[in-house]
Amino acid sequence: MNRNLLPAPITRALLLATWLTAGVTGTALAGPWAEVTTPSAGPTKVIGGVSSGCIAGAQTLPAEGDGYVSIRRYRNRFYGHADLLHLVSDLARKQATRGPDLIMIGDLSQPRGGLMSSSHRSHQNGLDVDIWFQLAPSAAVANRDTANQADPPSMVTPDGEGLSALWGDDQLALLQAAAEDPRVERIFVNAAIKRALCASDGDRAWLRKLRPWFGHDAHFHARLRCPRDSSECTPQAAIPADDGCGSELDWWFSAEARQPAKKSSTPRAEPATPAACRPLLSIN
Repeated sequence: MNRNLLPAPITRALLLATWLTAGVTGTALAGPWAEVTTPSAGPTKVIGGVSSGCIAGAQTLPAEGDGYVSIRRYRNRFYGHADLLHLVSDLARKQATRGPDLIMIGDLSQPRGGLMSSSHRSHQNGLDVDIWFQLAPSAAVANRDTANQADPPSMVTPDGEGLSALWGDDQLALLQAAAEDPRVERIFVNAAIKRALCASDGDRAWLRKLRPWFGHDAHFHARLRCPRDSSECTPQAAIPADDGCGSELDWWFSAEARQPAKKSSTPRAEPATPAACRPLLSIN
C-alpha cells in the first residue's frame, strides 16, 4: 500500500492508528530475535523490509570511532549492513572536522535483525540508525549520561512549536550531511524541526528526505535505501518529490495530530516474517 497515493484523511487516519499502536511491542512478539547474541556467518544480505525483515552476515559497529561513540551497547543493537556502518563513519568524520565533540549513535539492528523487544517496530533489516542531536564531549561522558536509559535533551520547545536553545550549527550540519548522503532514503524528525528548517533561507532540496514523525525531537532516525547486494530487500514506497514544506507539514500542528494518544485494546497484527529469515534462527 502506497500511503502517498491515499486521500489525505485516510493517510492521516493511518498515521494516527500507527502511532496509537506503536508501543505494543514485547518479548512475546519479538520471539527469539532478541535472544540471538551474534550475527550469522557468511556474506551480508538484507532480507525483507524495515518492519518485517532480518539481516544475514551483519557487520558490527565498533564501540568508538573517529568522531562518534556508540551508546547503550548493553542492548546489543549495534549491527547493520556495511553501507549503514560506512554512513556512521562518514558522518562522524565530518563532525570531527568541526570540533572535538562526538556524535552519539543509538540503536541500529539486532545481530540478525528481526523484531526488538522494545522501542522499535522498524530497525529489523540492518538499514536503520538513530543518531542523537546532542553531541558528547567524550565517550566516557556519553556512556555515563545514558547508562540509566535517560535520553539526551529535546531540541524542541516544550509547546512543540519550535526549536529550543540547544539547537545550533552542529545539529544542522549533522542533519543536513545525513540527508544529502545518497545512501540515505529518508530521515524521521520531529515536525517542529522540519518546520523551522522550511522557514529558513537557502537550499531546501535536502529537506525532501526529512519526514515528520511523532517523537524524534532528541534524535533523528536515518534509513538507507535497499543495497545493491541484497536482492531480497523489500523497498519502501518512494517519498514525494517536493520538499514537504506545505499542507502535509501543517497537519502535524493541527488539533487532530496533537490529540492524546489512546492505547488500542486490540493487539496490532505483525506482518509475516520472510521465509528467508527463518534459517537465521536455526544456525550458529
